[in-house]
Amino acid sequence: MKFTKKKTSIIAFMLLLTVVITGISACSNDNSKAGKEVKNVGDLPGAKIGVQLGTTGDIYVSDYEKDGSGTKVERYNKGADAIQALKLGKIDCVVIDEQPALEFVKQNTGLKILDDEFTKEDYALCIGKDNPELLENVNTALEKLQSDGTIDSIINNYIGSDSQIGKTPYEKKDVERKNGTLKIGTNAEFPPYEYYEDNQITGIDIDIMQAVCDELGMDMQVEDMAFDSIIAAITSGKVDVGASGFTVTEDRKKNINFTDSYITTKQDIIVKDGSSGSKIGLKEKLYDNFVKDSRYMYIVKGLGNTVVITLFAVMLGIILGFLIAVVRTSHDRNGGLTILNGLCQAYLTIIRGTPVMIQLLIIYYVILASVTNKILVAAIAFGLNSAAYVAEIVRSGIMSVEIGQFEAGRSLGLNYKQTMTSIILPQAVKNILPALLNEVISLLKETSISGYIGLMDLTKGGDIIRSNTYEAFLPLIAVAIIYLVIVMILSRCVSRLERRLRNNER
Repeated sequence: MKFTKKKTSIIAFMLLLTVVITGISACSNDNSKAGKEVKNVGDLPGAKIGVQLGTTGDIYVSDYEKDGSGTKVERYNKGADAIQALKLGKIDCVVIDEQPALEFVKQNTGLKILDDEFTKEDYALCIGKDNPELLENVNTALEKLQSDGTIDSIINNYIGSDSQIGKTPYEKKDVERKNGTLKIGTNAEFPPYEYYEDNQITGIDIDIMQAVCDELGMDMQVEDMAFDSIIAAITSGKVDVGASGFTVTEDRKKNINFTDSYITTKQDIIVKDGSSGSKIGLKEKLYDNFVKDSRYMYIVKGLGNTVVITLFAVMLGIILGFLIAVVRTSHDRNGGLTILNGLCQAYLTIIRGTPVMIQLLIIYYVILASVTNKILVAAIAFGLNSAAYVAEIVRSGIMSVEIGQFEAGRSLGLNYKQTMTSIILPQAVKNILPALLNEVISLLKETSISGYIGLMDLTKGGDIIRSNTYEAFLPLIAVAIIYLVIVMILSRCVSRLERRLRNNER
C-alpha cells in the first residue's frame, strides 16, 4: 500500500489525537493500586517513596534504602511529577515540605497528608564560603527584619490565618541603591516560598530577599533554575544567594554557608486517601493551564527563546562543522594540517563522547562563568555540540563525491580551494541535506534541557505551568505538539528544497 503525504499527515494526526484522549483518561484515573499502604511513618520501610531530587526529603528518606527493608526511593526533578506518580499508583507515598504538600493536596482530589510529621527542619539562605562579608551583612539585615516583625508579616501574608493571608503584602521600599545588585538563585516551583504569578517570580523567600536588599541598599535580580543547580551556581559565582526553602544540613555546610534561620517547618507524607473526588472537566483544565493568569505566555516566551537559541546554534554548528570537515578531508587527501587535524579529532572525540547536558553545565558554570547572558551561553553550548556532528556529516558528503571530480577540477587549473568551493562542496551539500535536517531537528529538541541553567525555554515554560496548576499532562502535551509542528514544518521545507535541487539536475 502506497502512502501519500496527505494520508501520512492524517495518520499522524489520528495517532496524536489517540495519545491525547488516552493521556487525559489516564490522568483522570485515580483507581490505580499502590504496592503498600502507608498509614504512618512506621510504614515507610519497604515502601516505594517519591521525593524531589536534592531536597531534604531525598536526603532523609535515603537512609531507608540502606536498612535492608526493600525500600525504593523514586527521585523526581519536580514535586508535581512525584504527585502525579502517586496518583497513578507508581509509588506509595510522597515525602515533601509542608507548605507544598498542602498545596498539592488542595489541588489534587484523592490525596491526603498523614498526621505523622516526617521531620522538622529550619530554612535559611545559602551564601558562598568565599563571601563572609555578604553573610554577615545578610544576617544583620535578617536580624533587624525579625525584630521589627517584617519577616513574620511576610510569612503571615502567605501562610498565616484566614484573616492574615493576603493582607500584608511586602512593598518594595524607596531607598538609595548604591551597593550594586544582589543575584538570587531560586527554583520557582515551590509555592508558597517561590512561584510564578502574572509572569513574575513571587513568594515568601522572594519577599524576604527584597526586604534584605532594601536594608542593604541593593537591587535584586532573581534567577530561576533547577533546585539541584542552585548550590553549584553559588559556588561558581553565577548567583550570590540561594533562596529556595533550603534546609540547613551538615552535608550542605561543607560546600556553602547558611544564614540564620528565618522559619521552622517540617516534612510531610502524602498518600492516597482512596476517594476519587470530583472530576475536573477538560474545558476547565484547559482554562486553568493556559488561559487563567495568561499562563500561555510562559509557552510563548519559552518558544521564542527556543527558536533564538536553535537559530544561532545552527549557524555556529554549520560554520564550525564545515571548517572542521574541510580540515579533516584536506588532511586525509593531502596529508597536511597535521596539528590542526589532531585538534579537530580531539574536539570530535570529546564532544561526541560526552552528554550535551554535561557540556551545557560545564560551559555555563566553568568556561563561561563570567557570562550572564544565558541565551548566548546556550547557543554557544548547543552550537559547539552540533558542530561535531555536522563536521562528520559534511566530511562523509565530501568523501562521497568521486575522486575523479576533484582530479578533473585540478586538471582544469583550479587550485584546491577553488576545486572544493566550486565543484566538491556543491555536490556534497546536495548529498547531505537530509542528514543536516536530522541534525537541526535533533538540535531543536536538545534545547529542551536549557532549563538546567535557569533559562526559560519551551519545556521550562510547560514546567512552570505544571508547578502552578499541578496538572502534568496538558502542559506536556502542549509542548510536545509545538515541537512536533516545528519539526513537520522543517521537514516540509527541506523536502521542497530537495525537489528543487533535483529539478536543477535535469
